[in-house]
Amino acid sequence: MAKTSSNRAAWRPLIWLLVLIIGLIGANGAGVLWGGASWTPKLALDLEGGTQIVLTPTLQSGETVSEDQLSQAVAIIRQRIDAAGVSESEINTQGSNNIVVSIPGQPDDQTLARIQASAKLDFRPVLVAGAPSSEQVGADGATITPVYDPNLPNTPSIAPSNGSDLNWITPELESRFLAFTCGSEASQTVNSAPADEPLVTCDDTNTAKFILGPVELSGSDISDASAGLITTQTGSSTGQWAVNLVFNGAGTAKFADITARLNALTGSQNQFAIVLDGKVISAPATKAVITDGKPQISGGFTQDTAKTLADQLKYGALPIGFEVQSSDTISATLGTTQLQSGLLAGLIGLILVVVYSLFQYRALGLVTVFSLAVAAVITYLIVTLLSWREGYRLSLAGVA
Repeated sequence: MAKTSSNRAAWRPLIWLLVLIIGLIGANGAGVLWGGASWTPKLALDLEGGTQIVLTPTLQSGETVSEDQLSQAVAIIRQRIDAAGVSESEINTQGSNNIVVSIPGQPDDQTLARIQASAKLDFRPVLVAGAPSSEQVGADGATITPVYDPNLPNTPSIAPSNGSDLNWITPELESRFLAFTCGSEASQTVNSAPADEPLVTCDDTNTAKFILGPVELSGSDISDASAGLITTQTGSSTGQWAVNLVFNGAGTAKFADITARLNALTGSQNQFAIVLDGKVISAPATKAVITDGKPQISGGFTQDTAKTLADQLKYGALPIGFEVQSSDTISATLGTTQLQSGLLAGLIGLILVVVYSLFQYRALGLVTVFSLAVAAVITYLIVTLLSWREGYRLSLAGVA
C-alpha cells in the first residue's frame, strides 16, 4: 500500500508537467489558428533586422531645434512604441536635428502613425460650420467660387468677450473661410493658427469646414486617456470605440465653465471642436454642463485608431512636428558569421553537458538530459507565447 502511494506521489509532478506542456501547446496553437501568432518567436534587431526610420523636424523659416526638444521627442516616441507592444526598438538622435527609430520587423501603419504624429490636441469652440467646398450657387443658378482677399481688415471691430463671441470673425477671416475648400492642396498647409486667434480648418474626413474660436483647452490639461467601447445608460455596449479623457484639476474647472457657456448657445456655437494636429476629429454638441472633467471623444474610431490616439494624448504631444525623411529596411545588426558562431558554441556546450552527465552518472544521466529537454520545450513555448501576447522579441543575449 505504501509502495502504491509512493508511486502515485512520484508520478504526480510528471503528470502536472505534462499538463503544463499540453496547455502551452494549446495556447500557442489557438494563437496560430485565430490570433495571428506563430510557432516561432519574434526576433530582435540583432537577429532579424527591421526598419529604420529617420525623422526630420518640420520647421518654419528661421526656427531651430533645441537639444531639450529632441530629448523630449525621443522620450515620447519611445513611450508610444512601448505602448504599441513593440519591444527591442532603438530610438536615438542623429546630428542636431534628426531622430532615428529602428524597429524590428516591418511596422504596420498604426505603429508608423504613433511615431510620426505630433498629436497636438486643442479644444476650440465652433463659431461657424459649413459645407466643405468653396463653390456657391448664385441667384441665377450659376456656380460662384469666392476668392480670398488677404487685404480685408483682420482685426475685430469690437473686442470679443469670450471664445464663442462672433466678433472674432473679421472680414478677412470670413473671406478666407468662404474661399476655403477641404481636401485641396492649399488647405493642407494652413491648418494652424496661434492659440489666441481663430482657426479655419476642416474635419479629418474633409466633409465639413469650420471657423473655430481661440484655444480654450489643450493636451497639457489632460491627466489620462484610454480607449474603450461606448456604453448606453443601461450599461450595454454600442460596439463603437471612443477615447475617454480625464482632465487635471485646472482642466476640469475650465471645462466646466466652457460647457456651461456652450450649453446656453444654439446652432454651431453649441459645438466644442476637438482639434488634433490642425484637423477637427470631433465637434460634439454640448448637451449638459460637464463638471467631472471626464469627456469622451467619439467619431468613427476603430479599436486600433482609438488606442493610438489615447496613447498619443496620454504620453503627450511632440514638442515639434516631424516628417519621415527616409524609411529603409536594415539587416540584422549581427553578421551571419557571428550568429552562426554563437549558435555553434551553444550547441557544443549542450553536447558537452550531455556527454558529461552520461559519463558521470551513467543511466541516471538520462534524467539530466530529459530535464534539459523538458526545460527547453517549456522555455521555447513560453517565449513564443510572450512574443504573441506581449510583443517580446528574442535577442542573442536572450538566447544566451
